Amino acid sequence: MKTVLSFLLLFGWFSPALCSASEGRQDNKVLSKRWSQEKIHNWCNRQPWLVGCDFIPSSAINQLEMWQAEIFDPDTIDRELGWASDIGFNIIRVYLHDLLWRQDSAGLKKRIDRFLAITDKHHIKVMFVFFDSCWNPHPRLGRQPEPKPHVHNSGWVQSPHIELLKDTAKHDQLKDYVKGIINHFRNDNRVFVWDMYNEPGSRNGNRYGSYEPVNKTYLSLALLRKAFGWAREVDPRQPITAGLYNGQWQKGGKLSPLNQFILDNSDVITFHSYDNSHQTTRKISALEQYNRPIICTEYMARTHGCTFEDILPIFKERHVGAINWGLVAGKTQTQYPWNSWTKKYTAEPKLWFHDIFRPDGTPYSTKEVEFIKKLTKN
Repeated sequence: MKTVLSFLLLFGWFSPALCSASEGRQDNKVLSKRWSQEKIHNWCNRQPWLVGCDFIPSSAINQLEMWQAEIFDPDTIDRELGWASDIGFNIIRVYLHDLLWRQDSAGLKKRIDRFLAITDKHHIKVMFVFFDSCWNPHPRLGRQPEPKPHVHNSGWVQSPHIELLKDTAKHDQLKDYVKGIINHFRNDNRVFVWDMYNEPGSRNGNRYGSYEPVNKTYLSLALLRKAFGWAREVDPRQPITAGLYNGQWQKGGKLSPLNQFILDNSDVITFHSYDNSHQTTRKISALEQYNRPIICTEYMARTHGCTFEDILPIFKERHVGAINWGLVAGKTQTQYPWNSWTKKYTAEPKLWFHDIFRPDGTPYSTKEVEFIKKLTKN
């Protein structure tokens, strides 16, 4: 999910200076057990070109609705991943949530295993995401809200709850969640990569009734450091990462403590880019300096000049994994743009923002789907 950084800057809800100052007080040493360049390249050389999407079934508004026992929907998951496989997708990125573990850890592991059986049936690998800084900071278990009409991602929730994140003394409460999931699936070749934190530190203004802390980046980095440490203690067969999404990435440049930690500790480099072809190419060139495999874990925003036709050939030529946001337009409503939070829409936009299929499996654009197939099948 795209960071709302530019939106927040526009309305004065984000202060880079405050976050940078807070981050700077934190120890940023490199953790142990990072995969060597030789090991990660050997792993990468055994893989096909990775191409896929961030996935949530069209029947779920957020991570909680996707995974809770009462509304877990394997039939929709199976049907929609069949469409993904048909266009050549071989990887999906999928969000978990700490509240699901607290609610029913044994049941969650069983549902994940069932989910992985479905992905394996379609020859699709999975990158799981543990934490997320985007959208609603007040997640609640149970029945989830209905989508707000015509609003992009109106029901997505953060993990962990903002009150837990704000109290660093409570971060260890999340240890069992991370270690429990990774330990259970540490040797499972259906799991491809562990993504520890989506857009750590991203702030969401006052959309949900209260402003988030100005030092959220510092708090998220504190949790990210612990999450990497917990994952390294388990020592899974799969590589570990966290994604870059803003700021300076150039080697030798002035990196933020958050970006420096991510680049120093990720086995495989992952990043987000909703930019045009020129800016995307610049990002790839900066990241290639670190001599590690690269996967873009979010891209494709048609109204921003970030289309499959413009971007996917670059990723293939540069051997960069390509995971776009969205597969089927459903309860997340990500065919609507980010500005649907501030601009009133009364109907679906003619030019979709994200997503590839309608809920009945009809492509948004047959021409686009044929283009994707051409690249993935050759």
